[in-house]
Amino acid sequence: MTQNCTIASAPGKVLLTGGYLVLEQAYTGLVIGTSARFYTVINSENSGTGAAGTLTVRSPQFDQATWQYKSIAKGDKLEFESITAESSNKFVETCLKFTLQIILERINAEQLNQLLRSGVEVTIVGDNDFYSQSAQLEAKHLSNNADALASLDPFCKTHATLSTVHKTGLGSSAALTTSLVAALLLYFKVVNESLNKEEKILIHNVAQFVHCFAQGKVGSGFDVSSAVWGSHRYKRFNPAILTPIMDENVDSKILSNALDSHNQSWDNDVTPFKLPPGFDLMLADIDAGSHTPTLVGKVLAWKKSKPEEANALWDELGTYNSKVEQHFRQLSAYHEQDTKLYDETLSACSQLKSTEWHTVPGFIAQEFVELVNDANHVRSLLQMMSNLSDVPIEPKEQTKLLNECSSVPGVAMAVVPGAGGYDAIVCIVLSDKAKQDVRQVWQSWKELNVGPLLSQADSHGVTSVKLDTVPGLSAVLSK
Repeated sequence: MTQNCTIASAPGKVLLTGGYLVLEQAYTGLVIGTSARFYTVINSENSGTGAAGTLTVRSPQFDQATWQYKSIAKGDKLEFESITAESSNKFVETCLKFTLQIILERINAEQLNQLLRSGVEVTIVGDNDFYSQSAQLEAKHLSNNADALASLDPFCKTHATLSTVHKTGLGSSAALTTSLVAALLLYFKVVNESLNKEEKILIHNVAQFVHCFAQGKVGSGFDVSSAVWGSHRYKRFNPAILTPIMDENVDSKILSNALDSHNQSWDNDVTPFKLPPGFDLMLADIDAGSHTPTLVGKVLAWKKSKPEEANALWDELGTYNSKVEQHFRQLSAYHEQDTKLYDETLSACSQLKSTEWHTVPGFIAQEFVELVNDANHVRSLLQMMSNLSDVPIEPKEQTKLLNECSSVPGVAMAVVPGAGGYDAIVCIVLSDKAKQDVRQVWQSWKELNVGPLLSQADSHGVTSVKLDTVPGLSAVLSK
């Protein structure tokens, strides 16, 4: 693998507030990018075995995970076919086919064919946090704790196929899709390594389309949005932008125009966001797993059958989700205004349970208290939605675990992110001591199999990276 390969990277996500509501443009969600990332590496086949027009895609973390495709441009038409008989990968295939069409609309057929001529090799890997590592730890006779996880090789093998692997709910398909779209656009020189705002909008629009097409429906799009933009407040785009082009045989020009960065119809709203200084995001994998589309389908069925009940609840949830965001932003502003007082308040609160924060004097402490109260109200509304829709958004077993985490000194929030269920939990803590204590709760928890993830909040979105800046990537590529 040469040093001058093309590499694009995109992060996973945590939807802190806005679960279900982000499906509608009337509401917003707070999505946090993670330090867990996907990497797509593209090289021309330098082994001499690459047949002209052949794209070989491999995912070395999985069993039976090599796919081959053949593609060539004839005039303004792209010919594309899968030549792997044994298995298929809907996300990869959809991504290659449509992104190459977009590329052909932006460079001429000769340029495209020139780059395809020697064959193209694509390698896709995701950080360990995207997949449950319990089998890996068991095989090495290690406990499921943070130190053991940190000792595993980067991008380690899952000993599973793509269809059998247990995911941790960080948005692997969106991060994969975004990194692959970005890498293709970089490799074929449609975008530059600096990835300016306009280029990121193109990556976003193409990745949204490809991801929706592969899933067979136009989703809320927050996961692709955070894979491109990192942490932000998200308001979805109007689904009518994509609905008319969700067609296998869509005309390339129509597709290209719809996804162009200058298309003003895209009305999604991205407002950058960062957790306040001293606040840390912690994630745990609950090795039980939930099928998000099933949960969403049932919630939407309830909303349709009882619109008044559901709309009133969603409006209240929307209001309190916004309040939680405003408290975070206000705390960041207070840090700017009076860093000394902010740090003193943070230090005092980090040593107390959140139910005792009202004993800390001052207006900044009051903001901490209001954050906790409003976050707790969001949780109570999600529990109510669980009961009314008969969907395990915050299952009873999760409630007990979250309550236990919330009672640890220095914990500001403990919630089920996104659509909820048994996938994961998120805690927001104010100190390293709180982090250690929460991990202790997880390790000793008997009712659910709780495994820590090592990811933290990271507001960088899609990037172009150099091979030697990613620990462990060279080793995986040379195998």
